[in-house]
Amino acid sequence: MRQLLLSIFLALCAMVANAQDTKVVYHITTGIDTAVGALNNIKNHLHADPKAKIVVVTNGPGVDFLIADAKDSKGREFSGLVSDLAGQGVEFRVCNNTLTSRHIDPGKLLMETKLVPSGVAEAAKLQSKEGFAYLKP
Repeated sequence: MRQLLLSIFLALCAMVANAQDTKVVYHITTGIDTAVGALNNIKNHLHADPKAKIVVVTNGPGVDFLIADAKDSKGREFSGLVSDLAGQGVEFRVCNNTLTSRHIDPGKLLMETKLVPSGVAEAAKLQSKEGFAYLKP
């Protein structure tokens, strides 16, 4: 009887673990052209899996699309799309090391962003300690 109860308990634990929502970190480290594709991937991701927990971590030129008034190659601002995605629970985290080294005023970032000390460290933490899958567009 104990063995049966233990087997049932372990099976239930496995089911609960598999039922958790998907957690993904999108790590954007290159310019605006990459951001366009990445944001489209995120939209498609949420369409297929609306409960997914998505965090976008940016550093280097990857922060550029999160600066107010940033536009894609067709002249469209990113602010509306970032706002829409944030409204769906997507988080946007920006590397403070990048801002410091590139002399970018944090006040110029879109309001949906959150500063983190290091983009690379943030992506690593999410992947290794919080169980996020890692995607690099």
